[in-house]
Amino acid sequence: MHLEGIDKRQVVEKLNRIMEMELAGVVRYTHYSLMVYGYARLPLVEYLRGEANEAILHAQQAGEMVTHLGEHPSLAIGPLLETHNHDIDDILREAMEHERATYEMYRELLKLVEGKSVMLEEYARTKVHEEEQHLGEVDKMLRKPGDIAAFHSNPRES
Repeated sequence: MHLEGIDKRQVVEKLNRIMEMELAGVVRYTHYSLMVYGYARLPLVEYLRGEANEAILHAQQAGEMVTHLGEHPSLAIGPLLETHNHDIDDILREAMEHERATYEMYRELLKLVEGKSVMLEEYARTKVHEEEQHLGEVDKMLRKPGDIAAFHSNPRES
């Protein structure tokens, strides 16, 4: 593989952190899906379990990139937080925090490989695109019915 201009150590480190964060997403979304109660339970459980399934796929893809570069994938898992707040709004806010952190990692990876490796750049761009979509979906779920304006859990974004 042609890696001219790429700091392989930094790229592998970022890919391993992404893999760890995605694995944490599997655990988080699975836990969240078990803690949903009320009238909207079934569609929310389906959504959250879908996110868990997608996170495992993303973790596997990041790990494949690490091994493609001839390195060793991490066996660690990203941060897990048990707030014991299981209201749907709390779950979605925690999910948004996790999605933002993962999005930022993919953006950082993109900066490391942009213009240097088509394969890694396309991988990073695709994941940035997917994470932006996830953030948008969670944002829409956090809005109150009838609200059109974007939800902002971070006051600095308003």
